[in-house]
Amino acid sequence: MPYMKVGQENSAGIEVYYEDHGTGRPVVMIHGYPLDGHSWEKQELALLRGGYRVITYDRRGFGASGRPSAGYDYDTLAADLDILLTALDLRNVALVGFSMGTGEVVRYLARYGSARVSRAVLIGPLGPFLLKTADNTEGVDEAVFDEMARACADDRPAFMKAFIDDLYNFDLLRGTRISEQARQASWNVAVSASATASVECIRTWLTDFRADLPRINVPTLVIQGSADRVLPPEASGDRLAGLITDMRHVVVDGAPHGIGWTHPVECNAALLDFLHR
Repeated sequence: MPYMKVGQENSAGIEVYYEDHGTGRPVVMIHGYPLDGHSWEKQELALLRGGYRVITYDRRGFGASGRPSAGYDYDTLAADLDILLTALDLRNVALVGFSMGTGEVVRYLARYGSARVSRAVLIGPLGPFLLKTADNTEGVDEAVFDEMARACADDRPAFMKAFIDDLYNFDLLRGTRISEQARQASWNVAVSASATASVECIRTWLTDFRADLPRINVPTLVIQGSADRVLPPEASGDRLAGLITDMRHVVVDGAPHGIGWTHPVECNAALLDFLHR
């Protein structure tokens, strides 16, 4: 199992688990909360068949990666990504992020530039800014995120069950686009994550990306579902227009936040069409 050292906490190194498959132009995929790199399986299969090299990794605190008590902020998470890209000496990379993973893509490009990156894909995007403030009246009250963090800390298994149900719109799509077993598999991954990471990452969703987004200077694709309950288009993708210079926006009718699993045909078609251009 390949690991990349990204830091040190006391006597232990902080390592990130990654997988590197296939040949061709590299695609690096950053998963969403509270999953891991294996959550990309439907996209990875399509990309490998399309002739791409696919690199997935588990964010610190999740999956098989190390579980430090700190570093759950986008500067650190983008630095982890930079270490991976540099160590593997990846060039002409397409960065693909889902949900929380879109934050790493945006912060990486703003902080490290596009010397290694040719394209960006944001699936169920987090930005530009979720917190309601005087200059961001479309945002959400901070108390909502405080309550989510409290609920996660108080009863993480129950919190994750409710979160995953909303991730997939399970009440509507159960038995048609997602099975009981797939939902259970996601829950298993979620509760195996670091308790610290599970709580602390909720605060990262309040990161203000408004200054980062105009610094993205590569073609960018945004994909999301019209029925997204976690990050509805009007709170996320619709607000990116004008902030990213070269952006294409695809909204899949009836799809939830976890569009990569429930609507893989539509999601993969948009992704591959964009990468082939």
